[in-house]
Amino acid sequence: MRNEAAHIELVVRSVAAQELTPARWIVVDDASTDDTLAILQRLETEVPFLTVAQAPPAPTGGSSRDRLARAAAPRTFNAGLALAGELSQYTHVMKLDGDIELKPDYFKIMADRFAADPSLGLAGGVLDEPLPGGGMRRIKIARNHVHGALKLYTLPCFEAIGGVQEMLGWDTIDETYARMRGFGTVSYTDVVSIHHRPLGSADGTVRGHARHGTCAYIAHHPLSWVMLRALRVGTRRPQVISGFAFVYGYVRAAAQHVDRVPDPEYRRFTRREMRRRMVGAVIPNHEGAR
Repeated sequence: MRNEAAHIELVVRSVAAQELTPARWIVVDDASTDDTLAILQRLETEVPFLTVAQAPPAPTGGSSRDRLARAAAPRTFNAGLALAGELSQYTHVMKLDGDIELKPDYFKIMADRFAADPSLGLAGGVLDEPLPGGGMRRIKIARNHVHGALKLYTLPCFEAIGGVQEMLGWDTIDETYARMRGFGTVSYTDVVSIHHRPLGSADGTVRGHARHGTCAYIAHHPLSWVMLRALRVGTRRPQVISGFAFVYGYVRAAAQHVDRVPDPEYRRFTRREMRRRMVGAVIPNHEGAR
């Protein structure tokens, strides 16, 4: 996490209050310039399963000002994972962002869902975020996609997909590999958490939409799907511009020959999935819509 001083104590206390507490929670501060690290170090003395660490220096080079485009999330996640010891002592591995407030029964509910479905490998709940004028809005998400902010993997699934790749688009790549390896991926709409920082706002909303377009290119999503997706993205603030930014990110990545997932099996699997989803969007109740 980085610069989450406004939210981090609320997040820590929401995890500490879980009915089913984690065996270990490693929180990695990624060079925060506010009081995030100091708050974490204070709370570390109160929460017995909490370990606070600092991320290694970010790679140098490149011209992007967008820290997320430099794969900061998977880089810091893997830095924390390296401190967890032998993974075989755990049943699940989770990534949690520093602005996500969980309800007290979150882990218990998720554990029950995994126990009820042995094929389930990657899951999470949905997110509500506050609106500027008051109230809340639900972040829309496909049922088989899990928010990168709160990914929960079974250990067999996590090992089968090779962990989290340190590249842009990691949170689409991981779940695609999970389904390729025979694991289910689900977002449960009845399990709701609070996202305190608006989606994509950390480095600018428009830049965030362009970054998501780049992710789609890296993950081998076809241009036809990107154009359909841009219509939905364009309904978000700033309206219309958001859709153009999404397409721009995709086209720019193609023009710059950005490295994509090199696995041919992954590419074939992804394109089959995208075709089913596009057909499902046109034909109600088609299997691709589910």
